[in-house]
Amino acid sequence: MAQFQNDELEYVDDYYDVVDFDDTDAFADNQLPGGHDADSDFDDDDDFDEVSKVKTDTSAMEARNGKDIQGIPWERLNFTRDRYRVTRLKQYKNYENLSRPRQDLEKECLPVEMGKTFYDFHYNTRIVKSTIVHFQLRNLLWATSKHDVYLMQNFSVMHWSSLLRRGKEVLNVAKPVVPTEKRPGLLVRPLSRVQISTMAVKENLLVAGGFQGELICKHIDQPGVAFCSKLTTDDNAITNAVDIFQNPAGSMRVMTANNDAQVRVFDVQNFTCLNCFSFDWSVNNTSVSPDGKLVAVLGDSTDCLIGDAQSGKAVRSLKGHLDYCFSSAWHPNGQILATGNQDTTCRLWDIRNLSQSVAVLKGRMGAIRAIKFTSDGRFMAMAEPADFVHILDTRCGYVKEQEIDLFGEIAGISFSPDTEALFVGIADRTYGSVLEFDKRHRNQYLEAVF
Repeated sequence: MAQFQNDELEYVDDYYDVVDFDDTDAFADNQLPGGHDADSDFDDDDDFDEVSKVKTDTSAMEARNGKDIQGIPWERLNFTRDRYRVTRLKQYKNYENLSRPRQDLEKECLPVEMGKTFYDFHYNTRIVKSTIVHFQLRNLLWATSKHDVYLMQNFSVMHWSSLLRRGKEVLNVAKPVVPTEKRPGLLVRPLSRVQISTMAVKENLLVAGGFQGELICKHIDQPGVAFCSKLTTDDNAITNAVDIFQNPAGSMRVMTANNDAQVRVFDVQNFTCLNCFSFDWSVNNTSVSPDGKLVAVLGDSTDCLIGDAQSGKAVRSLKGHLDYCFSSAWHPNGQILATGNQDTTCRLWDIRNLSQSVAVLKGRMGAIRAIKFTSDGRFMAMAEPADFVHILDTRCGYVKEQEIDLFGEIAGISFSPDTEALFVGIADRTYGSVLEFDKRHRNQYLEAVF
């Protein structure tokens, strides 16, 4: 991935800003009340219920009555939403590492039927708001249930309860981070002021990777941090991705992908490093197949690799992308792998025949930086760096699509495990937020109003 030094953690200025408002002060209502320390978004062990949420948050009923779902006051601006969208599409520049001819790419892409609605807007909160450390890394939001979402906000990992409409800090990495579990022979290093570049939350375990190659593991239901260390002393050591998975025997593992071209596998019980696999290029993303046998390895190469998850040995190279890859996801049936690339496409690969991709899906204006499947495999969502999230119906061959049209950098997307909700994190100075979309059912009744 591109080397990038972000001294200002909160905002990656070259890639942010929803819109240049004429009256900036009029919309600067996102400041935290009470003069909280900039390093911590909330006091330790305090729930946070923003007193101004009536003004900043948006419900489904308010949206139906005409309010913008992100709370952007278009009626007070000198241009309409539609006009700004047209301007944004014309002016947006997709980041590329490789400048290769792409005139034939459109011909490969699957024609899709737009205008579908699989998930309806339900709520948008600005009580918690996503932030991004590196503009190419967008796995910074995870849902563990329909009511529980974890996201990175400055030097904190926040928990958002969509049921209680409250945010709570669960991990502060501005302060010294010292592991609570002591084990003989375990290499642990106290850390401080970690810039979280990627994260994953699964099976009651929160795993965060850092901008300087850090790894932090925390049990959600226990105080303190179970394990933390710096994985490498390499100058360009950013932890690009972390994955929590079960091996074929059912044991929990953590896999890390780093810019030092290494993939490491840790045992969750003891946090010992079990394996370290080396590659010829920086590894930007890994994802392990549902059966724990295969791993997709993507990085600073146009080719993606399929390897043995136990040995790290590459068994197949996937060719077709034109730039570097930063996202991947397996269909729950283990037969389809989706890979997202800076060439603005997502390719689908059938594991039974990897000679070429079975389908190519196109984004609207930028790279595909995050991909997620629902747990039942019915839907796949893919997110661009900004503005657009695409939801595709897998049972229809990925040809029916819902396009979620927003404004702002997308920090992460996540379906709830029960498939009932989709959460989207938006990173923006004023309109940073978490949006919730609820799955539409055939016999949908009128939404209750809280």
